[in-house]
Amino acid sequence: ILPNVMNSVIVLVTLDIGKVIIFESGLSFLGLSVQPPTPSWGSMLADGRKYISIAYWTSVFPGIAIFSVVLCVNFLGNWLRIRMDPQANP
Repeated sequence: ILPNVMNSVIVLVTLDIGKVIIFESGLSFLGLSVQPPTPSWGSMLADGRKYISIAYWTSVFPGIAIFSVVLCVNFLGNWLRIRMDPQANP
């Protein structure tokens, strides 16, 4: 059973990584995750919210980082799904 299930498990894990990143950054944006000395993209977004009118990049670049990492992980999961599909590969 394990060889047949392993493909699906790997794809689901890679797709869930994006959900975990967004969930953690959302919690740290609200102040419910890691404490301030520890860096987090969500806390960087929250800190940059104060200076958005004079220094927009303090919020934009952590947001772009979250977006690009989640997008890349989802593309990796999609690539693995296509690559590991036994019916698609001859």
